Amino acid sequence: MHRLRTTVVRLRPIAAPQTAKSQSQARLAAVGGALRTFQPMRSYTASVSAEPFLNGTSSNYVEEMYYAWLENPRSVHKSSMVWMSPTWTRCSDLTSCLTSCFLLARFEEFLQRKWSSEKRFGLEGCESLIPALKTIIDKSSMNGVESIIMGMPHRGRLNVLANVIRKELDQIFCQFDSKLEAADEGSGDVKYHLGMWHRRINRVTDRNITLSLMANPSHLEAVDPVVQGKTKAEQFYCGDTEGNRVMSILLHGDAAFAGQGVVYETFHLSDLPSYTTHGTIHVVVNNQIGFTTDPRVARSSSYPTDVAKVVNAPIFHVNADDPEAVMYVCNVAAEWRATFHKDVVVDLVCYRRNGHNEMDEPMFTQPLMYKQIKKQKGVLQKYAEKLIAEGAVTRQEYEEEIAKYDKICEEAHARSKDEKILHIKHWLDSPWPGFFNMDGQPKSMTSPSTGLTEEELGHIGHIASSVPVEDFTIHGGLSRILKGRAAMVGQRVCDWALGEYMAFGSLLKEGTHIRLSGQDVERGTFSHRHHVLHDQNVDKRICIPMNHIAPNQAPYTVCNSSLSEYGVLGFELGFAMASPNALVLWEAQFGDFHNTAQCIIDQFICPGQAKWVRQNGIVLLLPHGMEGMGPEHSSARPERFLQMCNEDPDAYPVSEFAVRQLYDCNWIIVNCSTPANYFHVLRRQILQPFRKPLIVFTPKSLLRHPDAKSNFDDMLPGTHFQRLIPDSGPVCEKPDGVKRIVFCTGKVYYELTRERKNRGMDNTVAIARIEQLSPFPFDQVKVETDRYPNADLVWCQEEHKNQGYYDYVKPRLRTTVDRTRPVWYDQPPSLTPLCFVLKVFSLLSHVCMCECVFMYMCV
Repeated sequence: MHRLRTTVVRLRPIAAPQTAKSQSQARLAAVGGALRTFQPMRSYTASVSAEPFLNGTSSNYVEEMYYAWLENPRSVHKSSMVWMSPTWTRCSDLTSCLTSCFLLARFEEFLQRKWSSEKRFGLEGCESLIPALKTIIDKSSMNGVESIIMGMPHRGRLNVLANVIRKELDQIFCQFDSKLEAADEGSGDVKYHLGMWHRRINRVTDRNITLSLMANPSHLEAVDPVVQGKTKAEQFYCGDTEGNRVMSILLHGDAAFAGQGVVYETFHLSDLPSYTTHGTIHVVVNNQIGFTTDPRVARSSSYPTDVAKVVNAPIFHVNADDPEAVMYVCNVAAEWRATFHKDVVVDLVCYRRNGHNEMDEPMFTQPLMYKQIKKQKGVLQKYAEKLIAEGAVTRQEYEEEIAKYDKICEEAHARSKDEKILHIKHWLDSPWPGFFNMDGQPKSMTSPSTGLTEEELGHIGHIASSVPVEDFTIHGGLSRILKGRAAMVGQRVCDWALGEYMAFGSLLKEGTHIRLSGQDVERGTFSHRHHVLHDQNVDKRICIPMNHIAPNQAPYTVCNSSLSEYGVLGFELGFAMASPNALVLWEAQFGDFHNTAQCIIDQFICPGQAKWVRQNGIVLLLPHGMEGMGPEHSSARPERFLQMCNEDPDAYPVSEFAVRQLYDCNWIIVNCSTPANYFHVLRRQILQPFRKPLIVFTPKSLLRHPDAKSNFDDMLPGTHFQRLIPDSGPVCEKPDGVKRIVFCTGKVYYELTRERKNRGMDNTVAIARIEQLSPFPFDQVKVETDRYPNADLVWCQEEHKNQGYYDYVKPRLRTTVDRTRPVWYDQPPSLTPLCFVLKVFSLLSHVCMCECVFMYMCV
């Protein structure tokens, strides 16, 4: 039927029912609107010889039958009904395909015309990406999907934002104005890194669909696991256990897809029970080049998509210059995902018309390739010429649509000039409705007490020390551990593991979902946690006592991860983005293992709020301590985290400290020395009226240290997290007689107090623990320095001088005392036992030394 030209009357995609209604109305004769009485819209005059199949007779018959089908599909024979329905889909697809290609190419040309010297990372050469994405979204919506989370690199992002997500054009154009300043907090980010969240009606299915394009840094593919984590969270919160309502789409470049290891890590999570998102559609924009690097030196595999074979994902290679083939393949991919809930890859084999960006000259390195590209017609031009030649659309209609869209862009450009400021919050990719005020500010600036009643502590302690399932046989060693916990509860004390249990159990009881992930977290690397009990007689039979706290509690998810840091931490970060009402924790097996996830920490967690106005409450648990385990299992590198704090060390804050400092910081860093303080900081993470990442340097030896226990009195109502724990010993009676005040953090405190007692210095040396390093507790440190006016200031740490906390703490201590007293440090030529520190305490009062702090390292 020559693609049924009569159905292609507009360039804009419209739903079949709407077309049927309008066309059938036009075709009804003036005899009372009776059905099946038509006046032909066109006459077919070709001879029988020129039309061997659709001759004059059969053409009229088929056309009449077609319009009858439009009005009522059941009015024609079943065989004809089936034939009509693929035909209609094809005609609709042609319209949608041409429109999508057109929107993409007019948009890119408009940007080039207005901002020819600006980087925008345009999509020229792969214009069929837009119809590809629209096809996937339309088909997925048809299959019941209500929310799609997307991740993509910078190439084509502005076009996807405009023509897929439907970001307002004037807001996009504002990003090209370098004179506009941000109205919101933070620094913002370049326009081709920004994300967007939008809920709209899908025009094909007439159903609501939510589209979220995640903001991401320049680090290619880093956003992949973040998207998967957020997708998993949305599925979890809406009870979508099969991935029927929420799904993810990931866009990739060919060079990055083959070269970046996080791609494999993300694929590796795809079928794990606690990480699967039940199938992701991957779309590769295969430019056949990576910046200036040819494929022959960029990968060892035949195709850039071969990494997907690790999960047996089907891979469709398709010519991106053939939009109809692209849409067909994307339909298949969407059906595959909906049917089998497994990953699928669409490889759009295309080219990059410009250089890496619009200012780059590709002829330097690929001269022959770009000579050929310059001769290549654009996808829109080629496809439009084809449809015009076939009679599917007229040139006049085509040019009218071009003029119409150009007018839309010009009007949006004019509106963008009226804007005086940039609204970064308009680009938020993960909104939290109801959590903040209408203006995006916290509903309060107070933090309630994080303590619990005696009854609650006792109840949670009982659950932690029992097996709440009948006929369940646990290991004999674990029986002893549970008996030990029961004894502690009876004595009203808790160790580190029990303090964590109290925090988790209480939050679950209050309705807060908790997700703890990482390598071996179910038992705990140091065999201290035991949150998952295993029946010794029945394979795979487990019990999670934490899910037996209360009848209406929130669920507790604790899951051993794959042996991955980069991918898993990115996943948990994405999970934490979905809702502020969940405590999401990632624990490194050892603290220094976070270094393979450094990209997620440096590019997402640390600056996320400043770049994208996106708060996040993820918690990182990093075991730290120099305890003879060698260089790889000792330091969590606190100096790295402290160096990335946004606090000014030379400015003494004047605002209210307890909450305002937390709100202004980019993340919170603590090193707790007591189980009670660890308990409080975990509960504070949820009870405070905003969200900040929390970095916790957790102990190893303190997990079983006899002195590292807390009394229930430190966890009762009215108690809070202590940012600094002052010395409460004999030094408080005669503060004027104190010669030294030693500031420290973490487990070194217990070594210091032991040696101080052994050497009879309890009256002359004060020891204060700084539990919260960032934001720095200037006010409480000042109280301590003022309390001991005659004391020298000493910072003691077990790490080397160029590591640990010294470079961070020293300028802040100096600011606190208005630079009236030095901060002492000393490092002996070789690693020395801690007793050296205490031995020289008595000498320091007689020896003039410049800036000294004592270092201790266990050997």
